[in-house]
Amino acid sequence: MIITRTPLRISLGGGGTDLPAFYRDCGGGFLIAAAIDRHVYIALNRNFDGDLLLKYSQTERSDDPAAVEHPLLREALLVTGVHEGVEISAMADVPAGTGLGSSGAFTVGLLRALLTYQRRQVTAHDLADLACRIEIEQLGAPVGKQDPYIAAVGGLTAFEFHPDGTVDANPVKVPDDARHRLEENLVLFFTGVRRSASDELSTQGAGITLDASTRENLSGVRALGFESLHALEAGDLHRFAELMTEQWREKYARARTDLHAQVDRWLCDGIAAGADGGKLVGAGGGGFLLFYAEHKSELRTVMRTHGLEELRFGFDDDGSVTLVR
Repeated sequence: MIITRTPLRISLGGGGTDLPAFYRDCGGGFLIAAAIDRHVYIALNRNFDGDLLLKYSQTERSDDPAAVEHPLLREALLVTGVHEGVEISAMADVPAGTGLGSSGAFTVGLLRALLTYQRRQVTAHDLADLACRIEIEQLGAPVGKQDPYIAAVGGLTAFEFHPDGTVDANPVKVPDDARHRLEENLVLFFTGVRRSASDELSTQGAGITLDASTRENLSGVRALGFESLHALEAGDLHRFAELMTEQWREKYARARTDLHAQVDRWLCDGIAAGADGGKLVGAGGGGFLLFYAEHKSELRTVMRTHGLEELRFGFDDDGSVTLVR
């Protein structure tokens, strides 16, 4: 039995600049993300019936990996060459489509399980790169690279996405007291709305090409990402929180839907209730609101009146790991 555990994530700065359509044509992208201690679990065991038994929100049996309906499972089986004789089960602490990078975490955890089954060693960076190739190149999903990378490496990490497709990942050097305050005072609330990132990005035109206004908007978001890094490394969490709100304003400018208007009202109410700043996490149209709040009591009361449930979390410094083999 092989079990892998792979973290979900929150994006903290520069979200959207990890899209290939942006970083290839606009001088690169920059993004800060944090892995959190909410996870996707993949269990893989030998199947003595000899076929493929796959359990996720549905159950599939197949003698041919190319016939598997779940696209990520199908492509991962094909690319690793595991064609028969395994049973794979997937579970998660948080449902898919909620803006916490579940698709990337699923793919990374699945690949780690399959490669462990084959006794193949792989670095976290190579694992993330392979997951990106499956989602972006083989499946053509209009998604960015941050989710597989933060899922694989974990921690509080800054990523540079270069025009040639290479990625640099470096830990964010936050002073110890500021890191503790950051982890203590970041607060997540579920909007109750689930939608896939690829669907949402498609509606925003973030596919193969970007129009001039979107490129300009994301260039501003990239600059805010660098400012967020400087604020974190200086331990200036109040400024970091303000930058969260500025990034939300840029995202709202890209997609002024009725749902985003509702999100904006919730964020304004949260800031009025004492939060220093806030944003919507992920590309999906809904998902989680993320606030930085050193005084959280009134914020929690106001969010409860809106029917938004809090998700408690901490940081995950391990990235994707194999728990049992």
